[in-house]
Amino acid sequence: MEMLSDKKVKELKIKAKNIRASIIEMLAEAGSGHTAGALGMADIFALLYFHTLKHDPKNPLMESRDRLVLSNGHICPVLYATMAEAGYFPKEELLTLRKFGSRLQGHPHREYMPWLETSSGPLGSGLSQAVGMAISEKIYGGIKNIYAILSDGEHDEGNTWEAIMLAGKEKLANLIVIVDRNHIQISGNTERIMPLGDLKQKYKDFGWNIFEVDGHDFWQVNNAIFLANRNKVSPSVIIANTIPGKGVKEWEQDYHWHGKAPTKEEAESALEKLEPSH
Repeated sequence: MEMLSDKKVKELKIKAKNIRASIIEMLAEAGSGHTAGALGMADIFALLYFHTLKHDPKNPLMESRDRLVLSNGHICPVLYATMAEAGYFPKEELLTLRKFGSRLQGHPHREYMPWLETSSGPLGSGLSQAVGMAISEKIYGGIKNIYAILSDGEHDEGNTWEAIMLAGKEKLANLIVIVDRNHIQISGNTERIMPLGDLKQKYKDFGWNIFEVDGHDFWQVNNAIFLANRNKVSPSVIIANTIPGKGVKEWEQDYHWHGKAPTKEEAESALEKLEPSH
């Protein structure tokens, strides 16, 4: 895995802004969907697909590809927008989001898009799927990295903690989890709905290698992924502090945008004011 350069970071900032613009446009066209989390993760997805992951849009089922499991499937607009930006399918298709017959469902559906690693919907199941993949790689001597994206809110789910415990027990060093720590869920602030407490300490207690970063700082996230890849004795978690609704000041930190799509008018205004990554 290569380290970043100033030139690369400039490219990633442009990619992230393009991804955010696509997210806003597709959600406005759909009239429904999840805005805040998708916008908040655009920087991380830009880094993953344009720097980190071993993948090939022209050969999406390449056996040696890294696996990316999106557990919090409701933020799939950021996944779709990033994959379109990378060339997996035409950007025009993004405007079919959530429409009848579209491949771009409100949660990722592998039957329609086989280059997705999993279908997702019920929160809390993605990490268990990723752990299964990591165990398989360990048994059969594979070299692929398994990445899993989790929301902070889905740590309310017991299944998530079962997977965390198992990964620590099996010392799955080929597993890297990125937690979108944006502090919101559909009905309010995570610490009001179900306090998570010291998330770093909890992962540490289960035998994980822990990093905490600014999820909008490409250098910090990349360095954490680099160090996680060098670690060969335990699974790694990167707790990425993100701003929900990032890029549109009026939407940032407002949990009401968790599960709300912009109107056409709101989208036009947001696109005019869309801010680049810092």
